[in-house]
Amino acid sequence: MTHSVLINVAPVNAAWTSVDPEEVARDVINCSRFGAGMVHLHVRDTFGRLTPDLTAFRKTVELIRKGCDIVIEASTGGVSNLTIEERCAPLTLPEVECASLNVGSVNLGKAVYLNPIDEVRYCVEKILHYGKTPEVEVFELGMIHATLELAKEYRFRTPLLFSLVLGHEGAAPATPEALIALRNFIPPGMLWGITHAHRVDNDIFAAALGLGARTMRVGFEDSDHIDRNEKAVENAPIVAHMAKLLRALSMEPMSPNEARRVFNIGG
Repeated sequence: MTHSVLINVAPVNAAWTSVDPEEVARDVINCSRFGAGMVHLHVRDTFGRLTPDLTAFRKTVELIRKGCDIVIEASTGGVSNLTIEERCAPLTLPEVECASLNVGSVNLGKAVYLNPIDEVRYCVEKILHYGKTPEVEVFELGMIHATLELAKEYRFRTPLLFSLVLGHEGAAPATPEALIALRNFIPPGMLWGITHAHRVDNDIFAAALGLGARTMRVGFEDSDHIDRNEKAVENAPIVAHMAKLLRALSMEPMSPNEARRVFNIGG
């Protein structure tokens, strides 16, 4: 059986000052045609700012759902002044199937990404209450340990899915050594994937795939590079290139329905 990997596209750059739901939806639907099985979205207004107002987000996910069956993942994070209640607002939408889960605080460049444990527990409880599947974003090794401790307290859907996030200033670097250290801390039976912030080449992706990553996140939120020599003007060419990379490694992009089965989404 061919090994499959979920391509998760995060299409919106946090620095954008204009975000059109129709354009984002069109780009995501295009990405799905080239092999993306999941989309990762923050709740933003039309000026690109994180917001508790679901108006633009709701329109975006409704348009995406009309155009394709890609798995929709909402972020419950992002560096902002939003309360944890506001950050969890998208969990109420039926189109949202998965949610990012951030279990600790970390420096991201000059910003401090705050996730106090009481707020983490609130987020976990809302994810479980609304029946969403969490993807744990791991910026440093202690976050894996924190998740395993939380798993003793809460009944998570299994298998747990971790996304190892490398490349942010102040967090785990994008090096093979950091990748291997984080990967080795994940217990057997749990799944993991790779996010490479500020990516300019695909070396870390290739290393992660060789180590057994089941997801890879691409898109303008992390980088507009296709590879070292080429940048993209929309997300679909990045997804297409990653699908080509997978096939060169005798792998295949995971379909949305296979992703729902593998990662226990929905149902």
